[in-house]
Amino acid sequence: MNNFVLRTITGIAFVAVLVGAIIYSPFSFGALFTVVSGLATLEFCNIVNQQEGVRVNTFMCTVASIFLYFAFFAYNCGFNKILMVPAVVLFLPYVAIFIYLLVSPLYFGRQSALQSWAFTMMSQLYVAFPFALLNVIAFIPYSNDMVEYALMYPLAIFIFLWASDSGAYCVGSLLGKKIPYKLFPSISPKKSWVGSIGGFVLAIAAGAVISHFEPSLTLLQWMGFGLVVAVFGTWGDLVESQIKRQLGIKDSGNVLPGHGGMLDRFDSSLLAIPASLVYLYSLWLM
Repeated sequence: MNNFVLRTITGIAFVAVLVGAIIYSPFSFGALFTVVSGLATLEFCNIVNQQEGVRVNTFMCTVASIFLYFAFFAYNCGFNKILMVPAVVLFLPYVAIFIYLLVSPLYFGRQSALQSWAFTMMSQLYVAFPFALLNVIAFIPYSNDMVEYALMYPLAIFIFLWASDSGAYCVGSLLGKKIPYKLFPSISPKKSWVGSIGGFVLAIAAGAVISHFEPSLTLLQWMGFGLVVAVFGTWGDLVESQIKRQLGIKDSGNVLPGHGGMLDRFDSSLLAIPASLVYLYSLWLM
């Protein structure tokens, strides 16, 4: 009961902070996900460093993640035009750190440098890059070099993920034992096909509800958006489950009492965000 109360309080606070930061202003949105990106990268580096012979530079990888997020945020907000500098200037600090991360293992004489390089690159591609791409979804350019903060798109991604998780849990709990077909039993024994389908349906329904309040996409486009997020969010969850299973850990961290770490809370979004970007820009370019 104590754990349930703790999880409930943490969950409500988590949702309130995330939704509030996205809605309040583009700067609160940027500040929140700068912190999230940094903490998630820090957790990833900490857990992979538990592997024998692996030594990822946790501090520099975390700093690189923060710089990458800020560069995408500043570029998509048009800060380079305000400062009257080329856009590439915003990315130079990240490029410099990236070079350092590649070169520095040469001087440590490690036999497992290749593994350390691989995990270092994964910290950027798997964790930092998806969060940075959230800025491309949130800031939409239009005429006269102006940018609109389209808060509904990043907010919708998390609404769809929460709807999918809720639908999968409820339907899986009710029908999982009656229809015991597991999705990926070797990775996540509790996930069933019937639960996942229930999650997909609820995410599609959430898209239909959002379409009544946000006319920027049609009903079918919002429903498709919900399905894309639910499908790729499920894969994202399974990817992190596979990582934790191979590393022999239960949670990526303990920053969120009762819920684990940042990676545990945002694992689904690490695939859902890039997939959403492809989906939305495919619609806009058609």
